[in-house]
Amino acid sequence: MNAPDPEIPNPSTDSISTISFSPNAPILAVGSWSREVRFYEVNSTGQSQMKGGFAHEGPVLDLCWVPDGSKLISVGADKAARMFDLGSGQATQVAAHDAPIRSCRYGVASNGSSFLITGGWDRSLKFWDLRSPNPIGQVHLPERCYTMDTTGDVLVVGTAERHIQLFDLRNPATAVKSIESPLKWQTRVISCFPSTTKPGYAVGSIEGRIAYNVIPAANASETFSFKCHRAEAKLPRTNPPKPTLIYSVNSISFHKTYGTFASAGGDGLIHIWDASARSRLKTLNPTPNLATNATPTPIVSTSFSSDHSILAWAQSYDWSRGHAGATNDMVNRIGLHLVKDDEVKGRAK
Repeated sequence: MNAPDPEIPNPSTDSISTISFSPNAPILAVGSWSREVRFYEVNSTGQSQMKGGFAHEGPVLDLCWVPDGSKLISVGADKAARMFDLGSGQATQVAAHDAPIRSCRYGVASNGSSFLITGGWDRSLKFWDLRSPNPIGQVHLPERCYTMDTTGDVLVVGTAERHIQLFDLRNPATAVKSIESPLKWQTRVISCFPSTTKPGYAVGSIEGRIAYNVIPAANASETFSFKCHRAEAKLPRTNPPKPTLIYSVNSISFHKTYGTFASAGGDGLIHIWDASARSRLKTLNPTPNLATNATPTPIVSTSFSSDHSILAWAQSYDWSRGHAGATNDMVNRIGLHLVKDDEVKGRAK
């Protein structure tokens, strides 16, 4: 039996919304509904130490790093984006919307342009030069922004009502493609492939399914969807049959070396997938002793460290049952799984 993953002590006093490793340092940022962003230094054995933080005026909903890891951007329900400089220890507001800001990413295009991108529930996508208080560009979205991700020149935005829009960061003024999600239910997360030579993205929904989408039309045969994060009724069958329990896909994190990815869901599990082989490589269960009839605590966010030696996971309430589901016995945990190569390396073709 494997030893349990090391955990970060006292990670939050309220639901954790997102976690994100620095792109070039062993620093994990944690955003939560307690309005806080905290930083933890993590060593190679999974031991951690809190290194400070800062606060919003409302729940923190998303995080992203600038490419050199010197600054972290956070957005939240206070309609503001804040930038924390790790060198000076100071946080300043760098963007604003007319409604809560749900998602943020820092884009770097091949033509040399770079900017902060924020997507809000005011149905707007805004582009910011961090040296200016006003957006350098703005796009009206068909619905409220739920998720976004970017790699290279590709930006993919998922909104309410299953809209997905693709942008080219070299000219982001208008979407280059607008489609309906290939999945039948609400989009929960979008994550872009790490490769810029074969761009694409994975979409996770509340129905326990993932769609793996390759963007070039010539590679359309590589696009597919599959079921995951479901608890199928086990044999022997009962009469009447027990229903299949379906959980939301809350997080998708790609391994930048191998191109495999980790999905995390409302069932409290993490699966590692090899899309090329269309197979599951590994399942991680942070709560293996959960009682059979107990409600699992969702995994809400995952993040690989910069050297991919650690996969951090956050277990917390995901608000799928609304305010009534936010009880006093909520679990808030952040684990640090020490990654073995055979867990994430794809199978030979």
